[in-house]
Amino acid sequence: MILHPGVLALLLGGLISMAMLCGGALLGLRIARHWDPHGAEAEQLNLERRAWLVAVLVRWAIVFEVLSLFLFVYTADIIHPLFVGAMCATGTLNANPVGWHLIWIKLLLFLLGSLWLVVNHVDLQLPDAPLTRFKFMILVPLLPLFAADLILMIRYFSGLEPEVITSCCGALFSTDGSGLASELTALPLRPMMITFYSSAFLYAGLLFLCRYRRGQGWRLLLALGAAAFGMISLASVVSFIAIYYYRLPSHHCPFDLLQSHYYFIGYPLYICLFGTLLCGLVPLLLVLLKRWPVPVSLIDRLEKHWINAGIVFLVGLLILVLWPMVFSSFTLQAYF
Repeated sequence: MILHPGVLALLLGGLISMAMLCGGALLGLRIARHWDPHGAEAEQLNLERRAWLVAVLVRWAIVFEVLSLFLFVYTADIIHPLFVGAMCATGTLNANPVGWHLIWIKLLLFLLGSLWLVVNHVDLQLPDAPLTRFKFMILVPLLPLFAADLILMIRYFSGLEPEVITSCCGALFSTDGSGLASELTALPLRPMMITFYSSAFLYAGLLFLCRYRRGQGWRLLLALGAAAFGMISLASVVSFIAIYYYRLPSHHCPFDLLQSHYYFIGYPLYICLFGTLLCGLVPLLLVLLKRWPVPVSLIDRLEKHWINAGIVFLVGLLILVLWPMVFSSFTLQAYF
């Protein structure tokens, strides 16, 4: 195992978070079983105090898990000089293929954990806490994912061997290779650019429509649009967005964007991408919460905030994508 501060922070934070989540889930189930929002007995008052404490512990554990996605990618990138043949996070992940499974688990936990934080925030806004039973019950199906994240993280870092020669992005993101990365690299440029900007336009339209129109159907369509736009955007990063920043038509790596050579542009790029994706999912969740005694005015206010944030993130993403195309002399015209 590599005893790097980032590695130790991830493992220690993962262990503490898992302990907090397990304890919180067990106590939460006990609270949910006896919870009575209309009760005034001493037992109910005691449950309310415990529920607040448990929610705080679980919230900080999930916050760490949400942020660990970026910490993991940063750590994978920063330790790449320890491996022969690695030039970025791609080489570090290739040094132990478990890392590729781990990064997808962390992305899923980023979205699901963030949605749980939204539910918890809504619940804490109301004096009778009507979502207490629900938010603690949904911790149970989340626990296996958090456990898988911790187990894979231990397996990944414990399996890293500095003496192993690894391949990097030049081999993985190559049109001559095989697999998903090579298929994304081989996508034709002009159709991918048209698909990306068309999907961004449609997604922006859905955000504005949901800002002024009510109805669960529109929110479901927005969530589906967000998921589709997220997948198209990730494919576009590999296909053409990265190329414009590298100014090298054969360089498609999505991780080199995180390095200082490119002014760490990958961090704001991915924050905007995943931010607008999350903001497109939250309105559907908020509409579903109307099944509980939650004031419609609160749901509408929070929904508008999230939709506005989604628009801001989307605009930020489009600015970052267009910037090197507009203000750089580099062009891919010959490759269209």
